[in-house]
Amino acid sequence: MERLKVGDLVQVISGKEKGKQGRITKILKDEGRVVVEGVRVVTRHMKPTQRSQGGKITKEAAIDASNVMPVDPQTNKPTRVKIKVEDGKKVRVAKSGATLGAQS
Repeated sequence: MERLKVGDLVQVISGKEKGKQGRITKILKDEGRVVVEGVRVVTRHMKPTQRSQGGKITKEAAIDASNVMPVDPQTNKPTRVKIKVEDGKKVRVAKSGATLGAQS
C-alpha cells in the first residue's frame, strides 16, 4: 500500500512552491514523482499541428514525491502516514487517528 494516492490533498513541504496545497492528479510511480494541480505550473511553446492550434500552453509539471505530504483532514496540516489493518483491510491513518481517503 502506498502513502500517496490520486485525489489526495497534499501540501508541498520543500522547494520554491513550499506551503502550497493541491490534489494529486497523476502519480509517476517509476520516477517517484507526482503531479499536483496548481503546483509547478510551466509554460510550453507549442508549434501548430493538424490537431492543435499551438501557442503558449500552461500545465502542471511533476514534482518529487518526497517533497509532498498528505494533509490531515482533522487538523488541515501535513502529516505522516501509517498503515493499519482494520477488518482485514489495510487503511492509511494520519497522526491524529483520522483515516485518509480520496476526499472529493
